[in-house]
Amino acid sequence: MKAVRFHDYGEPNVLRYEDVEKPVPAPGEVRVGVAATSFNPVDAGIRGGYLREVFPVALPHVPGLEIAGTIDAVGANVTDRQVGDRVIGFLPMLAEGAAAEYVVAPVEILADAPTSIPLADAAALPLVGLTAWQALFEHGAPREGQRLLINGAGGAVGGYAVQLAKQVGAYVIATASPRSTDRVREAGADEIVDHTTTDVLAAVREPVDVVMNLAPIVPAELSALARLVRTGGVVLNTVPTAMPKEMNGVRAVAVFVRNDPEQLRGLVAKVDSGGLHVDVAERVPLNELRAVHARADAGVLVGKVVVLPAAA
Repeated sequence: MKAVRFHDYGEPNVLRYEDVEKPVPAPGEVRVGVAATSFNPVDAGIRGGYLREVFPVALPHVPGLEIAGTIDAVGANVTDRQVGDRVIGFLPMLAEGAAAEYVVAPVEILADAPTSIPLADAAALPLVGLTAWQALFEHGAPREGQRLLINGAGGAVGGYAVQLAKQVGAYVIATASPRSTDRVREAGADEIVDHTTTDVLAAVREPVDVVMNLAPIVPAELSALARLVRTGGVVLNTVPTAMPKEMNGVRAVAVFVRNDPEQLRGLVAKVDSGGLHVDVAERVPLNELRAVHARADAGVLVGKVVVLPAAA
């Protein structure tokens, strides 16, 4: 089968599109014919070696943490899945990823794919959707009428976070660049601050209950955003470059997403009921994944990119 792998850490040119052996599912695993995976910023961090201490993957390594596809083989002891099931999932961080024609996965991490959108597009949901859900509802707990500032709302997590926060009646202030303003507005943001031309601290004139940071900012910038939060509020941070600190009665939470198939099933139900929109900016073939990484490193990748194997 074809896959993209890197044999050494480094720039995007370490990614190779090459032939590898088709994996065989172990007991408790299934093999999935990949309809699509997706690109996430953490993929670039792992490939570049910046996160090797946090995610010590074995080399050579196939990236791609999100999976959408169809089961084509089941391992021993698998009784609740069968060949032909259409599934999605957030793969284990250290396992071989889904930037390939086939991938094996523990059966318990998978959820049924949405039926209302193309299967490949569903690869844009698992990791980022779970990140938004867990940050908001396990740590932020926004309520109707509360004010929520989402810093970096133009990315994939931000799009889900805006939608989910609006569903509970929060007032959402979102920072975004001009290239993502329309997408953030369509997600439901009440106010949008163009962070490329406007000082966010000056633009947010009233205290907020929750700050959710999704942007790669430095600690001083995160501390400044925290000063916008009223006493008893919370700062949520998903970016490891700026860890939040408790200050002046404001909680601070570093959010690390985990796999939760039950939560993922809940997100799928929202998609199929029309309550959650899956936004896909681009669909690219697997053999162009290196170019996607290069654009991400250059800071010019916009929106969620799903990656399709040549066989799809």
